[in-house]
Amino acid sequence: MTRLAGIPGRKAVRAFERAGFVAARPEGSHVTLKKPGFPVIVIPLHREVSPFLLRSQIKRAGLTEKQFVELL
Repeated sequence: MTRLAGIPGRKAVRAFERAGFVAARPEGSHVTLKKPGFPVIVIPLHREVSPFLLRSQIKRAGLTEKQFVELL
């Protein structure tokens, strides 16, 4: 099992905010995060975000998995 399994959406959003991203108002069940010079990141506010989705959004944010886990 990966370290990215079982992470709730709200916890993931907080980790990206600690990395400097700014959360826009939630759009339904998703939050859009923005940071100048980086692509927009969208995180679903589910009880558990798919590790595959988290891994791709972490990469888009310019972070490593280890850095992201430390931000949790």
